[in-house]
Amino acid sequence: MSATIPRQTFLNPVIPFAGTILGGLLPGEMVLIQGSVPSDADRFQVDLTCGSSVKPRADVAFHFNPRFSKSHVVVNSLVGERWGQEEILHAKPFAVGKPFELIVHVLQDVFKVAVNGDHVLEYKHRVELERVDTVSISGKVHVGAVGILANTVEVMTKVSVPNQEQPQVSVTNQEQPQPVISFTGNLTIPFRKELEEGLAVGRSITIKGVANHKDQSVIVNLRVSGSKDIALHLNPCLKKEVFVRNSFISGCWGPEETKLDSFPFTAGGYFEMIVLCESQQYRVAVNGQHQLDYKHRVQDLRRITQLEVLGDAALHAVILQ
Repeated sequence: MSATIPRQTFLNPVIPFAGTILGGLLPGEMVLIQGSVPSDADRFQVDLTCGSSVKPRADVAFHFNPRFSKSHVVVNSLVGERWGQEEILHAKPFAVGKPFELIVHVLQDVFKVAVNGDHVLEYKHRVELERVDTVSISGKVHVGAVGILANTVEVMTKVSVPNQEQPQVSVTNQEQPQPVISFTGNLTIPFRKELEEGLAVGRSITIKGVANHKDQSVIVNLRVSGSKDIALHLNPCLKKEVFVRNSFISGCWGPEETKLDSFPFTAGGYFEMIVLCESQQYRVAVNGQHQLDYKHRVQDLRRITQLEVLGDAALHAVILQ
């Protein structure tokens, strides 16, 4: 099975895992998962879902569930917290204790699944494709890489798994755009990540996590290279339900901005914050809803070279695009 260039990559995700697919899925794209099956595995599952809500549970457009004790694969959909009719494939495409490469090819009407280069099954859509925006993996499985592969038929490359410790998404055309890199796993707070070549118009940062019940605030800073300056300070204060925005320049805080129609965070609640850099401002969305704009106070975006997350939240993923 050949695959196209990855437009988004999740490296070494911790299972259970839920990753937002930026821009959703389009016909012709593929979801590639490289990993290995532990020797004691009984089952695992891959779900393409409509969001990542737990209560109520998000709709599952495609549920792919290999079960090793019965040597079959179950596929299904969940709509309105109700499972539909199961489709069962009596086959064993995965080998316990062995690495694998799973590809879900997204077509207009069906999902086509291949494992280690061999076609396994087709599954007709029961949920509108445009609603799918999350890939989830759970159960007994080790995963080294998840790739969202763009529909670029001009550049085809073999995607291989050299060993089960270090699965890699292979890219051979250096003129293609850099893939989105998602950091999962050990996201201990304080979390700091360097932004290669600084910030730029069109870049976005997605931060996913849970605000702990005892949280006072979750702080996101975009820091300026070679100084203590903070170009963008986002501080949702959960106790006061105030979302503070500011900048720290030349040793001084500027005027705070706090106006907001509603407060989108809750103590103990899951959140997804997206910060998009535009030419004149930052745009900030939380849980899929636009919340605010903040005009640049540091004009040279290339000097903004570090992302910092503070507070008492539990981070699930940080995505740099």
